Amino acid sequence: MILVVGAKGMLGQDLMQVLPGDVRGVDIEEIDITSPESVRRVLLTLKPRVVVNCAAYTDVDGCETNVDLAMRVNGDGVGHLAAATREIGALLVQVSTDYVFDGTKGTPYVEDDRVNPLSVYGKSKLVGEKKARENPDHLIVRTQWLYGHGGKNFVETMLRLAGERTEIAVVDDQIGSPTWTADLSLAITELIENNCRGTYHAANRGTCSWYEFARAIFAEAGVGMTVRPQSTEELGRPAPRPLYSVLDCDKLTHDAGLELEDWREALKNYLERRQPAVRS
Repeated sequence: MILVVGAKGMLGQDLMQVLPGDVRGVDIEEIDITSPESVRRVLLTLKPRVVVNCAAYTDVDGCETNVDLAMRVNGDGVGHLAAATREIGALLVQVSTDYVFDGTKGTPYVEDDRVNPLSVYGKSKLVGEKKARENPDHLIVRTQWLYGHGGKNFVETMLRLAGERTEIAVVDDQIGSPTWTADLSLAITELIENNCRGTYHAANRGTCSWYEFARAIFAEAGVGMTVRPQSTEELGRPAPRPLYSVLDCDKLTHDAGLELEDWREALKNYLERRQPAVRS
């Protein structure tokens, strides 16, 4: 049995649809990953062969002022899962982030590049990676710029703002790869099915800035909106972000035989499936 922790989130919902065989999901009502007792009780009762952890504190700016919570959820919580999965002989799949990098490399990051997180969020997720490795049977999947159905994300925020205003400013100096949770779910599934272990990067192909992503969202959705570029410095958010955090996914393609679709095609597919329809 495969157990998805955080099954009600964007990624968790999609994973529940594509993971093969006997799949079960739990969320905060059934498991508190910050409690070793709760984690151990659930895992020893269900005895899954694979645990995919999608539970995380993902408010990047919120993490700057809620350091303890970020570390307890994104760091210690993973440690509790690592200990329990190791005890029952299960594989732990931990979802991580491009924010473990500082964005100064200038070319796509490979899995063994030096990590140097800038934000509390990135630091807490890096602790989670280290904790996950305490179970030798682990799989860490780094991804970035996630959006999907049933959760707060950049695409939905842009479409909501389109109903409230006619002009918006979006950062144009952060470069990455927008990634649809449905495609990430396929990558995680293939990695598990191919018995991959260690650390992998998984993101949709191609790169853009948040500004370019916003323009594409409005264009694909058929929404009229004036989008102005602005710098990260002008935006002035509490948490520092890497300016170039593109992930090299060649290892995923080589080991699991999967190359995810281009981000623009993924966005189009997401909007076509989105309810309610956004096209006017």
